[in-house]
Amino acid sequence: MRNIPVSFITENIKQMCMDANYFLSDDMVHKLTEATETEVSVLGKQVLSQLQENLRIAKEDKIPICQDTGMAVIFLEIGQEVHFEQGNLEDAIQEGVRQGYKHGFLRKSIVQDPIIRENTKDNTPAVIYYDIKAGDKVKITLAPKGFGSENMSRIFMLKPADGIEGVKAAVITAVEDAGPNACPPMVVGVGIGGTFEKCALLAKKALIREVNVHSKIPYVREMERELLEKINELGIGPGGLGGKMTALAVNINVYPTHIAGLPVAVNICCHVNRHVSKIL
Repeated sequence: MRNIPVSFITENIKQMCMDANYFLSDDMVHKLTEATETEVSVLGKQVLSQLQENLRIAKEDKIPICQDTGMAVIFLEIGQEVHFEQGNLEDAIQEGVRQGYKHGFLRKSIVQDPIIRENTKDNTPAVIYYDIKAGDKVKITLAPKGFGSENMSRIFMLKPADGIEGVKAAVITAVEDAGPNACPPMVVGVGIGGTFEKCALLAKKALIREVNVHSKIPYVREMERELLEKINELGIGPGGLGGKMTALAVNINVYPTHIAGLPVAVNICCHVNRHVSKIL
């Protein structure tokens, strides 16, 4: 059994909140560079160049890449041989978010009640997911999710007879309806299977997969390739101003489902697809 004081979790979450908002991951930076070189539209290429300049300034000055510093979504993979001590784990996570957004001068965007809408003033609570794994390690993945793109996400409860073509049509519909509102170029996370809520979680998790890593399932890998191609034929383009590079990647996760259903979720993220992971 490995004992981990919860203060260690707080300390790491605090730093991860700042790192995720100041620095885009290497895979995303590479994809944006590649997109700038590939874009055929003069205006689209200009938009992409400005996005790269924005990334450079954020990194050098340690300021947020985007003014919407997101709602903190945290995935914890906890080894079953880990014992947390000296406090409550969830309280420690929330404290890490609170400290990170305060010390990092990150915008506080969370309201306590969805109807009354009084700001909590510290960007808590975060949304937290726990997975129990083998071993004595803890993996933390933090993904601040901006709501310009989050608001463009969709769930479709398809019929099994709709099949793979119905799934593809649903994804294209979601991206087309999002248009410029999702701040393209976007990353499209797709979840297929499970239940109503499970497919949404699959889609969210798809966004934290590196954009140059494809599914190991042959038909899923081919669908990722085909959908990316079709999305980039829509002509939405960078900033919604026209062009080829509407999406940088389509990442798809699948899960077993019921004989009577075919749930599909599309979770869209803008070009600021922020995520950072750490193994403790």
